[in-house]
Amino acid sequence: MKVLHIDSSILGDNSVSRQLSGEVVKAWQAADPSVEVSYRDLASESIEHFSAATLVAAGTPAELRDAAQKLEAQLSADTLAQFLAADAVVIGAPMYNFTIPTQLKAWIDRIAVAGQTFRYTETGPVGLCGGKKVIVVSTSGGIHAGQATGVAHEAYLKVLLGFLGITDIEFVRAEGLSRGDEIRGKALNEANEHIRQGLFSAA
Repeated sequence: MKVLHIDSSILGDNSVSRQLSGEVVKAWQAADPSVEVSYRDLASESIEHFSAATLVAAGTPAELRDAAQKLEAQLSADTLAQFLAADAVVIGAPMYNFTIPTQLKAWIDRIAVAGQTFRYTETGPVGLCGGKKVIVVSTSGGIHAGQATGVAHEAYLKVLLGFLGITDIEFVRAEGLSRGDEIRGKALNEANEHIRQGLFSAA
């Protein structure tokens, strides 16, 4: 079992999503010592956003690429290969301004690749990553799950992952983190209990 651990919070050691995603990975390793974990910190090693340069690099034959195009193409290839190699992905996804962090979106744009993670057919798109499990650690200062304010956060991730063919998705949620110590403590306790209950059995 290969697990890809993704963090995207800009808050470093103060990040709740980082703390919880780390607990998910630790619990998974405890449940299955054979688990191999690769880690990517999207805040400290940011991925350039999808741009015209990305498309030009991809469309230029390898032998004709200049130095910048080679770096761009290699970034895309490495990011995609790391994702494809994983049997499961743990994603730390805090909410920033009602959506996911921009660095997480940059990562998504590198793994959503036609012909690799999905393909178009006469009857519509077909996801090619159906064998993967994804655990999303979702954190927010307010209460947004199931609300209109959460559409560009959890709902977006569910749609995007479903587009790639991934339906085995589980959310570890800690909401209301900015609503006072009592609500914050309750949210963290519930999230940690969710992790302790063994959300890895279906993996």
